[in-house]
Amino acid sequence: MTDTNNEAQKLQENKKNVPVGLIAIMIILAGVLIFLVVMYFDQKNKMVEIETVLTHEKDSLANELRILAHRFDTLKTDNDTLNTKLEKEKQRIIQLLSINASNIQLIRKYRNEISTMREIMKSYIIQIDSLNSRNKILVAENVQFRQEIKKVQDSNVELSKVKEELSTKVEKASVIQAKDIAAVALNKKRKETTKINLIDKLRVCFTLRENPIAEAGPKRVYMRVLRPDSLVITNSPDNVFNYKERLLIFSANRTADYMNQDIEMCIYLDNTGDFITGNYSVELYLENNLIGETNFMLTKR
Repeated sequence: MTDTNNEAQKLQENKKNVPVGLIAIMIILAGVLIFLVVMYFDQKNKMVEIETVLTHEKDSLANELRILAHRFDTLKTDNDTLNTKLEKEKQRIIQLLSINASNIQLIRKYRNEISTMREIMKSYIIQIDSLNSRNKILVAENVQFRQEIKKVQDSNVELSKVKEELSTKVEKASVIQAKDIAAVALNKKRKETTKINLIDKLRVCFTLRENPIAEAGPKRVYMRVLRPDSLVITNSPDNVFNYKERLLIFSANRTADYMNQDIEMCIYLDNTGDFITGNYSVELYLENNLIGETNFMLTKR
């Protein structure tokens, strides 16, 4: 028991021997440590806040860039030069999206670039609107021009039709017709007959009508005499003429000097021995036109 009391007494004496200065230093160090710990956590919290702000700013910038890229995509024009400029700005946006802004200075720089691109886009919108307005005016003018051209074309078509109709009418009106056509068979004494055995010649007389718009000058009239069996009587197989792009056999022909006035003339056909009984047709042709017809009858002996 006595030993225990001695030890406690010695411990108390040792405590009394600890320097006061050392205690003070320890207190100071503890205070510094506490301050450093507080400063560390404070700086850490500030860094977290800054990182959060930076992340928010980067996300905001990326979103704005995507919106800009979409708006540039919606800008359309037929102007190749303007399209090239739009594509260049779009590629610039894609390039900015790929850059990782890690500090406030870069973020401010890119935000300034976004502001600049917004202004550029506004100027492009104004240019495109101006071009589109001009294009609408040009389209409207083009439509009007096409309508006017169509009117002119339709008018030309109508004029062509009228001209063609007038030409057809003039062409028809300029045809010289034959009137008072009379076909008779003659004997050797130049007396009319219907007997086959007495026929010497066939005489066809007629009048070329007056026509003031026809071309004056020599006119060759072709005569075709058709038997009852439709055979054309002719004295030569070479007696052919052109009628509407085909060759026709003629029986006889004669040329008259036409002066736009009535002119009487006759065409004669010798008896070739080909006459038969029945009803005959006589056709007269002039300048690619059938100008008159008549009939006559022949009987047996």
